[in-house]
Amino acid sequence: MALRRSLIMSCLAAGCASVLCTGALAQAYPDHPIRLVVPFAPGGATDILARLLATAMGDKLGQTMIVENRPGAATVVAASAVAKAPPDGYTLLLGASTTLTLNPALRSNLGYDSVASFTPIGLVADMSLVLVANNNTPGTTLKEILAKARAEPQKFSYGSFGTGSSVHFGGEMLKSASGVDMVHVPFNGSAPSLTALMGGQVQVAVDTVVATSPLIKAGKIKPIAMLSANRSSMLPAVPTVAESGYPGFEMSTWFALLAPARLPAPVQARLEKTLESVMANPELRKKLDSVGLIPAYGPGQAVKDRVERELPQMRAVAARANIRAD
Repeated sequence: MALRRSLIMSCLAAGCASVLCTGALAQAYPDHPIRLVVPFAPGGATDILARLLATAMGDKLGQTMIVENRPGAATVVAASAVAKAPPDGYTLLLGASTTLTLNPALRSNLGYDSVASFTPIGLVADMSLVLVANNNTPGTTLKEILAKARAEPQKFSYGSFGTGSSVHFGGEMLKSASGVDMVHVPFNGSAPSLTALMGGQVQVAVDTVVATSPLIKAGKIKPIAMLSANRSSMLPAVPTVAESGYPGFEMSTWFALLAPARLPAPVQARLEKTLESVMANPELRKKLDSVGLIPAYGPGQAVKDRVERELPQMRAVAARANIRAD
Protein backbone atom coordinates (compact mmCIF):
# COMPACT_ATOMS: atom_id res chain seq x y z
CA MET A 1 0.00 0.00 0.00
CA ALA A 2 2.81 2.39 0.88
CA LEU A 3 4.50 1.71 -2.46
CA ARG A 4 1.25 2.22 -4.33
CA ARG A 5 0.59 5.49 -2.46
CA SER A 6 4.09 6.66 -3.31
CA LEU A 7 3.62 5.90 -6.99
CA ILE A 8 0.30 7.75 -7.06
CA MET A 9 1.82 10.78 -5.37
CA SER A 10 4.73 10.74 -7.84
CA CYS A 11 2.38 10.63 -10.82
CA LEU A 12 0.30 13.48 -9.42
CA ALA A 13 3.41 15.53 -8.83
CA ALA A 14 4.60 14.88 -12.37
CA GLY A 15 1.20 15.86 -13.77
CA CYS A 16 1.15 19.09 -11.77
CA ALA A 17 4.67 19.88 -12.89
CA SER A 18 3.66 19.35 -16.51
CA VAL A 19 0.65 21.66 -16.15
CA LEU A 20 2.79 24.28 -14.41
CA CYS A 21 5.44 24.06 -17.13
CA THR A 22 2.80 24.40 -19.85
CA GLY A 23 1.27 27.40 -18.13
CA ALA A 24 4.66 28.98 -17.58
CA LEU A 25 5.60 28.47 -21.24
CA ALA A 26 2.37 30.10 -22.40
CA GLN A 27 2.89 33.09 -20.11
CA ALA A 28 6.58 33.51 -20.94
CA TYR A 29 6.19 33.38 -24.72
CA PRO A 30 7.35 35.53 -26.36
CA ASP A 31 10.21 37.03 -24.35
CA HIS A 32 12.33 38.20 -27.30
CA PRO A 33 11.77 39.24 -30.96
CA ILE A 34 10.16 36.83 -33.43
CA ARG A 35 11.46 36.34 -36.97
CA LEU A 36 8.90 36.14 -39.80
CA VAL A 37 10.57 34.66 -42.89
CA VAL A 38 9.08 35.68 -46.25
CA PRO A 39 10.04 33.55 -49.30
CA PHE A 40 9.74 36.50 -51.70
CA ALA A 41 11.72 39.67 -52.43
CA PRO A 42 10.78 42.98 -50.78
CA GLY A 43 8.25 45.29 -52.36
CA GLY A 44 5.52 42.94 -53.62
CA ALA A 45 2.07 42.20 -52.25
CA THR A 46 3.39 39.28 -50.18
CA ASP A 47 6.01 41.49 -48.56
CA ILE A 48 3.32 44.06 -47.75
CA LEU A 49 1.18 41.30 -46.25
CA ALA A 50 4.10 40.12 -44.10
CA ARG A 51 4.85 43.59 -42.79
CA LEU A 52 1.21 44.28 -41.95
CA LEU A 53 1.01 40.97 -40.10
CA ALA A 54 4.32 41.54 -38.32
CA THR A 55 3.25 44.93 -37.01
CA ALA A 56 -0.23 43.83 -35.92
CA MET A 57 0.84 40.53 -34.35
CA GLY A 58 3.89 42.09 -32.72
CA ASP A 59 1.66 44.66 -31.02
CA LYS A 60 -0.65 41.93 -29.73
CA LEU A 61 2.19 39.71 -28.53
CA GLY A 62 4.16 42.53 -26.95
CA GLN A 63 7.31 41.72 -28.94
CA THR A 64 8.86 42.94 -32.15
CA MET A 65 8.25 40.71 -35.16
CA ILE A 66 11.08 41.13 -37.66
CA VAL A 67 10.42 40.44 -41.36
CA GLU A 68 13.26 38.60 -43.12
CA ASN A 69 13.03 38.26 -46.91
CA ARG A 70 14.61 35.03 -48.20
CA PRO A 71 13.60 34.57 -51.85
CA GLY A 72 14.86 31.71 -53.97
CA ALA A 73 13.93 28.44 -55.68
CA ALA A 74 10.17 29.12 -55.69
CA THR A 75 10.00 29.51 -51.87
CA VAL A 76 12.08 26.36 -51.24
CA VAL A 77 15.02 28.29 -49.71
CA ALA A 78 12.90 29.97 -47.03
CA ALA A 79 10.66 26.96 -46.36
CA SER A 80 13.62 24.61 -45.91
CA ALA A 81 15.30 27.01 -43.49
CA VAL A 82 12.19 27.40 -41.33
CA ALA A 83 11.52 23.65 -41.37
CA LYS A 84 14.95 23.14 -39.80
CA ALA A 85 14.62 25.97 -37.24
CA PRO A 86 14.01 25.26 -33.53
CA PRO A 87 10.28 24.75 -32.85
CA ASP A 88 10.08 27.46 -30.21
CA GLY A 89 7.80 30.01 -31.88
CA TYR A 90 10.60 32.47 -32.64
CA THR A 91 10.91 31.55 -36.33
CA LEU A 92 7.77 31.66 -38.47
CA LEU A 93 7.11 31.39 -42.21
CA LEU A 94 4.63 33.22 -44.38
CA GLY A 95 4.14 30.26 -46.68
CA ALA A 96 2.27 30.29 -49.97
CA SER A 97 0.32 27.77 -51.99
CA THR A 98 3.53 27.45 -54.01
CA THR A 99 5.25 26.22 -50.85
CA LEU A 100 2.58 23.77 -49.77
CA THR A 101 0.84 22.44 -52.88
CA LEU A 102 2.80 23.35 -56.03
CA ASN A 103 6.38 22.50 -55.03
CA PRO A 104 5.44 19.03 -53.74
CA ALA A 105 3.60 18.40 -57.02
CA LEU A 106 6.65 19.43 -59.06
CA ARG A 107 9.74 18.42 -57.12
CA SER A 108 10.79 14.97 -55.95
CA ASN A 109 13.55 16.31 -53.69
CA LEU A 110 12.37 19.07 -51.38
CA GLY A 111 14.13 20.23 -48.25
CA TYR A 112 10.83 19.95 -46.38
CA ASP A 113 7.50 18.12 -46.29
CA SER A 114 4.50 20.39 -46.77
CA VAL A 115 2.59 18.64 -43.96
CA ALA A 116 5.09 16.97 -41.64
CA SER A 117 7.66 19.78 -41.52
CA PHE A 118 5.36 22.52 -40.23
CA THR A 119 2.87 23.44 -37.52
CA PRO A 120 0.15 25.40 -39.32
CA ILE A 121 -0.96 28.55 -37.47
CA GLY A 122 -3.64 29.68 -39.90
CA LEU A 123 -4.73 30.77 -43.35
CA VAL A 124 -4.21 34.46 -44.01
CA ALA A 125 -5.17 35.66 -47.49
CA ASP A 126 -5.85 34.78 -51.11
CA MET A 127 -4.61 36.59 -54.22
CA SER A 128 -6.72 36.36 -57.36
CA LEU A 129 -5.36 35.32 -60.75
CA VAL A 130 -6.72 36.73 -63.99
CA LEU A 131 -6.59 35.89 -67.69
CA VAL A 132 -5.66 39.03 -69.63
CA ALA A 133 -5.25 39.64 -73.37
CA ASN A 134 -3.34 41.85 -75.77
CA ASN A 135 -5.62 44.66 -76.96
CA ASN A 136 -5.32 43.40 -80.54
CA THR A 137 -6.33 39.83 -79.68
CA PRO A 138 -9.87 39.37 -81.03
CA GLY A 139 -12.53 38.91 -78.35
CA THR A 140 -13.52 40.34 -74.99
CA THR A 141 -15.08 37.27 -73.37
CA LEU A 142 -13.58 33.93 -72.40
CA LYS A 143 -15.80 32.17 -74.93
CA GLU A 144 -14.49 34.40 -77.75
CA ILE A 145 -10.85 34.06 -76.67
CA LEU A 146 -11.08 30.27 -76.48
CA ALA A 147 -12.78 30.15 -79.89
CA LYS A 148 -9.85 32.08 -81.34
CA ALA A 149 -7.37 29.72 -79.64
CA ARG A 150 -9.29 26.68 -80.90
CA ALA A 151 -9.12 28.03 -84.45
CA GLU A 152 -5.33 28.45 -84.26
CA PRO A 153 -3.89 25.34 -82.61
CA GLN A 154 -0.17 25.60 -81.81
CA LYS A 155 -0.19 29.29 -82.80
CA PHE A 156 -2.16 30.77 -79.91
CA SER A 157 0.05 31.25 -76.84
CA TYR A 158 -0.30 32.29 -73.23
CA GLY A 159 2.40 33.84 -71.05
CA SER A 160 3.17 33.16 -67.41
CA PHE A 161 5.74 34.42 -64.92
CA GLY A 162 7.49 31.06 -64.81
CA THR A 163 7.32 27.31 -65.28
CA GLY A 164 5.69 25.66 -62.29
CA SER A 165 4.22 28.92 -61.01
CA SER A 166 0.64 29.32 -59.84
CA VAL A 167 -0.26 31.08 -63.10
CA HIS A 168 1.28 28.25 -65.13
CA PHE A 169 -0.93 25.80 -63.23
CA GLY A 170 -3.89 28.14 -63.78
CA GLY A 171 -3.27 28.22 -67.52
CA GLU A 172 -2.97 24.45 -67.74
CA MET A 173 -6.16 24.01 -65.69
CA LEU A 174 -7.97 26.33 -68.10
CA LYS A 175 -6.67 24.32 -71.07
CA SER A 176 -7.87 21.09 -69.47
CA ALA A 177 -11.29 22.45 -68.51
CA SER A 178 -11.95 23.92 -71.96
CA GLY A 179 -10.25 21.30 -74.08
CA VAL A 180 -8.43 24.10 -75.93
CA ASP A 181 -4.71 23.90 -76.56
CA MET A 182 -2.53 26.96 -76.04
CA VAL A 183 1.26 27.12 -76.15
CA HIS A 184 2.78 28.01 -72.79
CA VAL A 185 5.50 30.68 -72.92
CA PRO A 186 7.21 31.12 -69.53
CA PHE A 187 8.96 34.35 -68.56
CA ASN A 188 11.13 35.24 -65.59
CA GLY A 189 8.60 37.29 -63.65
CA SER A 190 5.42 39.30 -64.18
CA ALA A 191 7.12 42.34 -65.70
CA PRO A 192 8.65 40.53 -68.70
CA SER A 193 5.53 38.41 -69.16
CA LEU A 194 3.19 41.40 -69.27
CA THR A 195 5.64 43.38 -71.43
CA ALA A 196 5.58 40.51 -73.93
CA LEU A 197 1.80 40.51 -73.79
CA MET A 198 1.60 44.23 -74.55
CA GLY A 199 4.10 43.76 -77.38
CA GLY A 200 2.05 40.98 -78.96
CA GLN A 201 4.60 38.20 -78.41
CA VAL A 202 1.82 36.24 -76.71
CA GLN A 203 -1.91 36.65 -77.25
CA VAL A 204 -2.97 36.20 -73.62
CA ALA A 205 -1.36 35.78 -70.20
CA VAL A 206 -2.30 34.55 -66.76
CA ASP A 207 -1.05 36.74 -63.91
CA THR A 208 -2.07 38.16 -60.54
CA VAL A 209 -4.68 40.85 -60.18
CA VAL A 210 -2.05 42.89 -58.31
CA ALA A 211 0.36 42.96 -61.27
CA THR A 212 -2.25 43.40 -64.01
CA SER A 213 -4.64 45.98 -62.49
CA PRO A 214 -2.49 49.07 -63.24
CA LEU A 215 -2.09 48.00 -66.89
CA ILE A 216 -5.79 47.21 -67.22
CA LYS A 217 -6.79 50.57 -65.76
CA ALA A 218 -4.32 52.31 -68.09
CA GLY A 219 -5.94 50.57 -71.08
CA LYS A 220 -2.74 48.74 -72.06
CA ILE A 221 -4.22 45.22 -71.78
CA LYS A 222 -7.76 43.90 -71.40
CA PRO A 223 -9.13 41.56 -68.72
CA ILE A 224 -10.97 38.42 -69.80
CA ALA A 225 -11.80 36.29 -66.74
CA MET A 226 -10.87 35.77 -63.09
CA LEU A 227 -9.53 32.30 -62.28
CA SER A 228 -10.55 32.60 -58.63
CA ALA A 229 -13.89 31.40 -57.27
CA ASN A 230 -15.18 34.96 -56.85
CA ARG A 231 -14.81 38.27 -58.61
CA SER A 232 -12.14 40.68 -57.42
CA SER A 233 -13.00 43.97 -55.73
CA MET A 234 -10.20 45.51 -57.82
CA LEU A 235 -11.87 44.35 -61.06
CA PRO A 236 -15.53 43.91 -60.11
CA ALA A 237 -16.82 43.91 -63.69
CA VAL A 238 -14.63 40.99 -64.75
CA PRO A 239 -16.48 37.63 -64.57
CA THR A 240 -14.91 34.44 -63.26
CA VAL A 241 -14.04 31.43 -65.40
CA ALA A 242 -16.77 29.57 -63.49
CA GLU A 243 -19.31 32.23 -64.49
CA SER A 244 -18.07 32.06 -68.08
CA GLY A 245 -19.13 28.49 -68.70
CA TYR A 246 -16.92 26.30 -66.50
CA PRO A 247 -18.70 25.77 -63.17
CA GLY A 248 -16.49 24.78 -60.27
CA PHE A 249 -13.31 26.16 -61.83
CA GLU A 250 -11.03 27.75 -59.22
CA MET A 251 -7.35 28.63 -59.01
CA SER A 252 -5.73 31.28 -56.85
CA THR A 253 -2.59 31.95 -54.87
CA TRP A 254 -3.00 31.77 -51.10
CA PHE A 255 -0.90 32.39 -48.01
CA ALA A 256 -0.62 30.78 -44.58
CA LEU A 257 1.34 31.38 -41.39
CA LEU A 258 3.49 28.39 -40.40
CA ALA A 259 5.92 27.39 -37.67
CA PRO A 260 8.35 24.46 -37.56
CA ALA A 261 6.87 21.06 -36.68
CA ARG A 262 6.51 20.02 -33.02
CA LEU A 263 5.74 23.55 -31.85
CA PRO A 264 4.65 23.39 -28.17
CA ALA A 265 0.86 23.45 -27.89
CA PRO A 266 0.70 26.57 -25.66
CA VAL A 267 2.82 28.54 -28.13
CA GLN A 268 0.74 27.31 -31.06
CA ALA A 269 -2.46 28.32 -29.24
CA ARG A 270 -1.06 31.79 -28.48
CA LEU A 271 -0.07 32.37 -32.10
CA GLU A 272 -3.38 31.05 -33.45
CA LYS A 273 -5.36 33.30 -31.12
CA THR A 274 -3.22 36.29 -32.03
CA LEU A 275 -3.57 35.68 -35.78
CA GLU A 276 -7.33 35.25 -35.47
CA SER A 277 -7.57 38.53 -33.57
CA VAL A 278 -5.52 40.62 -36.01
CA MET A 279 -7.24 39.14 -39.06
CA ALA A 280 -10.59 40.24 -37.65
CA ASN A 281 -9.41 43.87 -37.53
CA PRO A 282 -11.40 45.88 -40.14
CA GLU A 283 -8.50 48.29 -40.72
CA LEU A 284 -6.08 45.47 -41.54
CA ARG A 285 -8.61 43.82 -43.82
CA LYS A 286 -9.13 47.12 -45.65
CA LYS A 287 -5.36 47.50 -46.16
CA LEU A 288 -5.11 43.98 -47.56
CA ASP A 289 -7.99 44.61 -49.93
CA SER A 290 -6.33 47.82 -51.16
CA VAL A 291 -3.28 45.89 -52.41
CA GLY A 292 -5.31 43.14 -54.08
CA LEU A 293 -5.26 40.57 -51.27
CA ILE A 294 -8.45 38.90 -50.08
CA PRO A 295 -8.55 38.32 -46.30
CA ALA A 296 -9.21 34.60 -45.87
CA TYR A 297 -8.52 33.68 -42.24
CA GLY A 298 -8.85 30.08 -41.14
CA PRO A 299 -7.34 28.23 -38.14
CA GLY A 300 -4.42 25.82 -38.34
CA GLN A 301 -6.68 22.90 -39.22
CA ALA A 302 -7.97 24.85 -42.24
CA VAL A 303 -4.42 24.96 -43.61
CA LYS A 304 -4.12 21.18 -43.33
CA ASP A 305 -7.53 20.70 -44.94
CA ARG A 306 -6.66 22.96 -47.87
CA VAL A 307 -3.35 21.23 -48.50
CA GLU A 308 -4.96 17.79 -48.37
CA ARG A 309 -7.67 18.95 -50.80
CA GLU A 310 -5.49 20.79 -53.30
CA LEU A 311 -2.26 18.79 -53.38
CA PRO A 312 -3.79 15.81 -55.25
CA GLN A 313 -5.36 18.25 -57.72
CA MET A 314 -2.06 20.00 -58.38
CA ARG A 315 -0.27 16.66 -58.79
CA ALA A 316 -2.87 15.69 -61.38
CA VAL A 317 -2.37 18.99 -63.26
CA ALA A 318 1.41 18.56 -63.18
CA ALA A 319 1.17 15.00 -64.47
CA ARG A 320 -1.30 15.87 -67.22
CA ALA A 321 0.75 18.86 -68.44
CA ASN A 322 4.11 17.19 -67.78
CA ILE A 323 5.26 20.07 -65.55
CA ARG A 324 8.46 19.27 -63.68
CA ALA A 325 10.91 21.44 -61.78
CA ASP A 326 13.72 18.91 -61.26
